[in-house]
Amino acid sequence: MQRIVWLSCIAIGVSAPTLAADEGQTARRTGREVYDTICASCHGPEGKGGVNLELEKVIDLPDFSDCSFANREPDSDWLAVAHGGGPARGFSPLMAPWGGTFDLDELQMAVSHIRTFCSDDRWPRGELNLPLALVTGKAFPEDEAVVRVTTQSGNVVTRFVYERRFGPTNQWEIAVPITSVDRTSSRSTGLGDIALGYKRVLTHSLQRGNIASASAEVRLPSGNEDKGLGGGVAVFEPFLTFGQMLPSEAFLQAQGGFEIPFKSGHDNEAFWRVALGKSIEQGQFGRTWSPMLELLAARPLASGAGIEWDVVPQVQVSLTRRQHVRFNAGVRVPVNARDHRSTSVIMYLLWDWFDGGFLDGW
Repeated sequence: MQRIVWLSCIAIGVSAPTLAADEGQTARRTGREVYDTICASCHGPEGKGGVNLELEKVIDLPDFSDCSFANREPDSDWLAVAHGGGPARGFSPLMAPWGGTFDLDELQMAVSHIRTFCSDDRWPRGELNLPLALVTGKAFPEDEAVVRVTTQSGNVVTRFVYERRFGPTNQWEIAVPITSVDRTSSRSTGLGDIALGYKRVLTHSLQRGNIASASAEVRLPSGNEDKGLGGGVAVFEPFLTFGQMLPSEAFLQAQGGFEIPFKSGHDNEAFWRVALGKSIEQGQFGRTWSPMLELLAARPLASGAGIEWDVVPQVQVSLTRRQHVRFNAGVRVPVNARDHRSTSVIMYLLWDWFDGGFLDGW
């Protein structure tokens, strides 16, 4: 959503009453006509600016033809700013509200017209960036920082994850865990097993409402195994992730892959995960709540091994008006094999840093 604040910037010399004078004429406007009325005087006829030099002395206007900017966010975020002005998403009040002049259908027409300025269809649309579940990954490539905390039987793992997108469909990430283990006579705290990952989108379609990606992660034995801080073995994890938009703001995400240790005596493992959820907007363009339920399964690839099942009820909520800082909390509950597995509490704080600083947009 970065710089969407100027999506329908103030049109110098045009007043709201004049625009609304003829409702019949307004209703017949096309998306291009709405854009030309309220946007073009600042952003230019092709969305590249260069027409309001006085404004550009104080504001770095976006280039709507730049797909790396324009395709990241869903239409709902563009509409929130077009309808309520910059403050609706924690941006500058220089961004004028047009909700009193044009209805949502007309503003949607203008947004749809702006979408035509990006001609590179390799960039997945922001609608496919579904809410992140606690365990199941998402297929959309992101620029995010996530702090994830897991507590179980007195042990605490705090995982710092940095994700960076490059190109239309690629992302790399690094995860650094700090592990605190409750041992018999003392507590050990230190660096856990660092993980490096890569993701690439294989296919995406806004029309079908789905996206799929392939990922690979290598977990390095950087934690002290003797102190219980690491596994003592490098692990390779290839997996596929799929996301599907469903009616009424519901969504489904699925993931499946393998854990392959680089050391004899450790079994390979297959895992598959499904997350089902629904996003609920608090008021018009307000805070977003996303309750989710995950079903997790893992099976060692060894003779006689069984499948371990878990369920994870959870709720994600956006904390900022800009929707770029979110919190999620839930409980991972074993369904079977409870003799050696216990319930854990998981939570994360997510910051989409491409959309602005952590303290912006509150």
